[in-house]
Amino acid sequence: MADTHTLPQVLTIATSDSGGGAGIQGDIKAIQANGAFALSVLVAVTAQNTRTVTMVHALPRDIIEAQIDAVFDDFAIGAVKTGMLFSSEIVDIVSGRLRRFKAPHLVVDPVMLSKGGVPLLKPDAIASVTRDLFPLASLVTPNVHEAERLTGLSIDTIDDAKAAAGKIMGFGCRAVLLKGGHLSGAPATDVLYDGSAWTIIPGEWIDTENTHGTGCTYSAAIAAHLARGAGLVEAVRASKRYVTEAIRHSLSIGRGCGPTHHFYHLPDPEGDA
Repeated sequence: MADTHTLPQVLTIATSDSGGGAGIQGDIKAIQANGAFALSVLVAVTAQNTRTVTMVHALPRDIIEAQIDAVFDDFAIGAVKTGMLFSSEIVDIVSGRLRRFKAPHLVVDPVMLSKGGVPLLKPDAIASVTRDLFPLASLVTPNVHEAERLTGLSIDTIDDAKAAAGKIMGFGCRAVLLKGGHLSGAPATDVLYDGSAWTIIPGEWIDTENTHGTGCTYSAAIAAHLARGAGLVEAVRASKRYVTEAIRHSLSIGRGCGPTHHFYHLPDPEGDA
């Protein structure tokens, strides 16, 4: 008889990336790479590659609800991560179901724009995310551009990031991780705020164009570590180390902004690692 084994289970609720580096595909890779079993609920489909997003197609309400019901009915979900949700209707579906099922950790990545600047969240859905999803979140993980859109503030420095994180806390989430990859004063430095304590998480600026999917990867890794029992600061620090190395080993795939390497730590099958 085979040995039985289990892993913490993490659910990602997001949109597909046909290029494989971001979205639900990137989430699944990051969750598995960080020691958890990935479950998924698909809310929309993109036609996407390393250069652009050419089409977005939202899935019907009933199939989104049925997917969420199916996974919560069968699995011991230790954390949930949400990514690109696209429309206010989808936000309404997802937030309603998450209130019903009460997952122990919810990481919300408020995806708004693609790397190429294509809108991934309809303007009217931003209010839905802040009103209906943020109050359920253990952690919200905006980048600088998303935080500026959420707060109306200009963010260049760590002090600016702190001001924005404090304002985002006003939407009702339990903690904010403002990702500072685009901070001019301290690139790759992140600011974590839980309402009482600030944690500055320095990073390393890596000179590469291949950063497709870094935000999805980072937030999905955090969800995996939370499901494994890590505290918030520990989960964020471990995930920061992981995403930094994934960027360092990023892949020159496609003709645009290539993906991070989610499984950089696995042996090279060609023996060149």
